[in-house]
Amino acid sequence: MKNIVVFTGAGVSAESGLGTFRDADGLWEKYRIEDVCTHDAWLRNPQLCVDFYNARRRETLAAKPNAAHDAIARLQQTFPDTKIITQNIDNLHERAGAHDVIHLHGEITKLRSDINETATVPLDGWEQHYGDRHPDGSLLRPYIVFFGEGVPYFSQACEIAAQADLLLVVGTSLNVYPAASLLQYAPENAPIYFVDPGLPAFGPYTNRITHIRKKATEGVPEVVDMLIQRFQ
Repeated sequence: MKNIVVFTGAGVSAESGLGTFRDADGLWEKYRIEDVCTHDAWLRNPQLCVDFYNARRRETLAAKPNAAHDAIARLQQTFPDTKIITQNIDNLHERAGAHDVIHLHGEITKLRSDINETATVPLDGWEQHYGDRHPDGSLLRPYIVFFGEGVPYFSQACEIAAQADLLLVVGTSLNVYPAASLLQYAPENAPIYFVDPGLPAFGPYTNRITHIRKKATEGVPEVVDMLIQRFQ
């Protein structure tokens, strides 16, 4: 097996205690998107945005990688060409030992220039101070792709998906676009393993998908063990 592509969503980190946005008790039940995750919100009340993502950052740094993160890192260690694409802004894949992870929606442990979406700087610790500036002179803002903004690394992710011999999809509702459309870029002969207890609408991919209806910490290690046994 040469090119394995892993695509993960919020479900892979939920079992590490990180809140999801779309579940019944998710973050959007407590906060309005319009108040903390749009560029207008940043312009209108930047301190609220900073406080919101400082809280998310504290949660992320306190969380630990779970068995699904560990299994995905082990898959990449066994098959070095494995690529990881995630919708998640946490760093749990990296802390489990994975590398070269493409974060489609940003990274909570980094800040970015207010005028350049890919000009990022690491943040030491959990706290951003509003008013700090990027070396380019602009205000630093959370490195988060706000609703309505472009996804800067989506084209790169599509190119990676197009080279997949096998696609492992974990913990995503397939409702967030453009990220959910990654599946359409996978070659028609590439099998898709989907690990999630839910029942998303697979549409044209139905006949290509093997659905493992388990939580990530249960289903991902099982799939990874199977792939290693079959292809190593």
